[in-house]
Amino acid sequence: MRTIREVGIVGYGVYVPQYRVSDEEIARIWHREAPPPVKEKSVVNLDEDSITMSVEAARYAIARARIDPRDIEAIRVGTESKPYAVKPCATVVAEAIGATPKVLACDLEFACKAGTEGLQDCIALVASGMTKYAMAIGVDTAQGRPGDELEYTAGCGAAAYIVGLKSDDTIAYFEGSYSFVTDTPDFWRREGQFYPRHTGRFTGEPAYFRHIVSAAKGLMDELGLKPSDFDYAVFHQPNLKFPLRVARILGFDREKVQPGIVVTEIGNTYAASMLIGLASVLDVAKPGQRILAVSFGSGAGSDAFSIIVQDAIEDKRNLAPRVRDLIRRRALIDYALYVKHRRKIRV
Repeated sequence: MRTIREVGIVGYGVYVPQYRVSDEEIARIWHREAPPPVKEKSVVNLDEDSITMSVEAARYAIARARIDPRDIEAIRVGTESKPYAVKPCATVVAEAIGATPKVLACDLEFACKAGTEGLQDCIALVASGMTKYAMAIGVDTAQGRPGDELEYTAGCGAAAYIVGLKSDDTIAYFEGSYSFVTDTPDFWRREGQFYPRHTGRFTGEPAYFRHIVSAAKGLMDELGLKPSDFDYAVFHQPNLKFPLRVARILGFDREKVQPGIVVTEIGNTYAASMLIGLASVLDVAKPGQRILAVSFGSGAGSDAFSIIVQDAIEDKRNLAPRVRDLIRRRALIDYALYVKHRRKIRV
């Protein structure tokens, strides 16, 4: 899919909570013998949730964009871990950053691709001329049943992207996008259930790999590109193995994928996963380089984007913390504090 008018990224921001619980600590509690899948994962503090993390990421994005927040006329918050069952997150975020009252605001849910679904909306709104700037946020305080495989990888984090019409002030622009969606029930949580359920290995072949590969190939076919045309590739990161394997399937070198791999340090941040990985790449990418970014959402679907970096990146990337800065800002906690912070004891 291509827009009539080119749209670019004006600013981006990421927030990762400082607390971490190591996978070795989780494995110690549940007597896991196999090596843990990641090093550690991020954990929210008691006063943090998807809204507070969205606000922090949004403020960093505004700092990089160097714009008046009142010019942000649309906000999309993609998450599956809303603090309220009935109350939007986007209105709180809009108020906190000073974007109200002239703003289109709503929450979106599509599992881990809710953030990129919002990004698609924002690109369309800006390209149509309805809004000057639009902000898409992917955020989650990921859930994982105690002892379940998800508990080892489900972390917390947020990423925000402000888009506007392509200009000398945009740090990168969207060359095109492609979405591939089917009804593949690999992951779900019914009303009233605290933890999601998943189909284990089934989530790989018919869900993750099929959708990411199909979206990536569809985008490259539409744009007449091949893997060698890209300098970086970023994929949704439910664990460390999946994005590296999908890169091999598509024909990408490991070196092109590695800068966007952050799952080993903060876990799978669900709706923020690919967007944080993309930010990690933007932190190091040079003008003129091309990035392939593909999300995945259980349910199932993928959004693929071809992004070309512009000169403004050199001037703007240091106006807010880089992803690696946030990863290094860490404090380890034990399993007991992790249970307390994630409110896993229901009273």
